[in-house]
Amino acid sequence: MRMSLTHRLQVLLDEEQYSRLSTQAKLENRSIGSLVRQAVDQIWNTPDEQKVALLEAILAEQPMPVPDPEELSRELDSVRGERFLGV
Repeated sequence: MRMSLTHRLQVLLDEEQYSRLSTQAKLENRSIGSLVRQAVDQIWNTPDEQKVALLEAILAEQPMPVPDPEELSRELDSVRGERFLGV
């Protein structure tokens, strides 16, 4: 749900940047402003939105096999030993 648009922003672009935005806006039948708002939303999500997206991605994955605790402990000890020895 989008809040009402209440803040005006002036941004200076070079010809190439403006051309790319203008072309994309025409292709999508949208305004340049809506493209800029979408970019801001995609790049600077709020932390809560990022957490939800990550959680949804994790939950969507198939369960992975996990060894029994003793085997897992041996495997972790082995990896730690390799890191310690620089292998």
